[in-house]
Amino acid sequence: MKMTNPLLKTEIRMTAPSLAAFLAAVLAGVILSAGCSFAPKYAPPAIETPGAFKELTPAQARETDGWKTAEPKDDAIRGKWWETFGDTNLNALEDQVDISNQTVAVALANFLSARAIVKQTRSEFFPTVSANPSVTRQRTTSNGSNNDLTFTEYSLPLDASWEPDFWGSIRNTYRADKFQAQATFADLENTRLTVQSEVAADYFQLCEQDSQKQLLDSTVKAYQDSLQLTRVLNKTGIDSDQDVAQAETQLYTTEAQATDLGIERAQMEHAIAVLIGRAALSFSITTSPLTAKPVAIPLGVPSQLLERRPDIAAAERQVAAANAQIGVARAAYFPTITLSGSAGYQSFYTADLFSGPAFIWSVGGQLAETVFDAGKRQAVTEQAWAAYRGTVATYRETVLAAFQAVEDNLASLRILTVELKQQDEAVASSQRYLNLAIDRYKLGVDSYLNVITAQTTLLSNQRTEMNLQLEQMTASVQLIMALGGGWDAAHRLTAAIH
Repeated sequence: MKMTNPLLKTEIRMTAPSLAAFLAAVLAGVILSAGCSFAPKYAPPAIETPGAFKELTPAQARETDGWKTAEPKDDAIRGKWWETFGDTNLNALEDQVDISNQTVAVALANFLSARAIVKQTRSEFFPTVSANPSVTRQRTTSNGSNNDLTFTEYSLPLDASWEPDFWGSIRNTYRADKFQAQATFADLENTRLTVQSEVAADYFQLCEQDSQKQLLDSTVKAYQDSLQLTRVLNKTGIDSDQDVAQAETQLYTTEAQATDLGIERAQMEHAIAVLIGRAALSFSITTSPLTAKPVAIPLGVPSQLLERRPDIAAAERQVAAANAQIGVARAAYFPTITLSGSAGYQSFYTADLFSGPAFIWSVGGQLAETVFDAGKRQAVTEQAWAAYRGTVATYRETVLAAFQAVEDNLASLRILTVELKQQDEAVASSQRYLNLAIDRYKLGVDSYLNVITAQTTLLSNQRTEMNLQLEQMTASVQLIMALGGGWDAAHRLTAAIH
């Protein structure tokens, strides 16, 4: 056999045994290099996690006592977490998020792009084979002599080139891209969870506006009755014009407050329309006073947040990707080896194109090594290490923020539970105060001003109670979000890029 080195422009004759030995040596080198990687051995950054949440009530602490991260979380919220609130209107809205929300659509496109990059990198493990058939018509001349020659050359070659991954550069690039794709998938899940939480929070706020409107409308009706009574008493000389003016002022002020609620309700409706990918002008929600109640939320132990929160999973995958990039930077210190080969047929006649003598082949190798780069590779390696340390810090900060979010909302729910009980008592006391004031006014003991004061106090306490109920529902939604919703990294990250 004959092999031509295109670099040296010399001809090398190789016997069959020597060719076999050459190929065996190349194969052995590839096998031996399969485990060569200069990336540091990876392990997720160590995070100190407490045994339980600080803000747990004694009952909640007893429920989570003895839980372990490795145990099946059968009572954890899974999938459609919003269904725990038992509101069919909310369920219908949430189902539109995956279908129409444009922020989720962007995050999905980013994930699909990252997964395509993984497939591109994976292709570098294999040779590149190309076909380059050609037909060339040539004429040679000898200064007008009779030796001029015109001929046609037919060529049908297959060319192949391959860069064996001796130093793990391709493998570590593939790993880094795979980890980035997994991080992008976790980002997608975090975006989805964020939008779902916003839909729930906005929906409960809209329902609270409807409850407030319902309260103000009933209050307006009561104030109209009081005004009518005051006008009758004024005609009989019992009440003064001042009492009538006070009753009118109270009525008209409350009517204005009821009208003003329409602004915030419209804004909430428009916000929900955008979140579910609908135009505001073609979307509306029927009046629906707030009826949902806080639900019992399974908390688990703090260490479970490392699996349940997609933003934590994304940050950890970024650390793994940065770790792999260190191996890519280190591999640049070693030479790049490229193997190439070509085989095919070449002839001046089509009839002889596929005959034995027309068969041609070549095989060769190329080694490239940077001799001097003025410290560039060292700087790239230092940059890779710095990027790795930065992602570790980001990961730990994300975990700390997750713990804070859970504790914040646990504290809110604990305090709101007490505050709502106190506010219930305030509403009941205000109602009793109003009843007494009306009775004393009808008996002529007190002026109408006392009635107005009692009515204003009752309305204020009732509206405060509704605001506290909304805060409680919002804190419940935010707590579910802080716990990761229905997401579980252990079951989803691995399958994300397959």
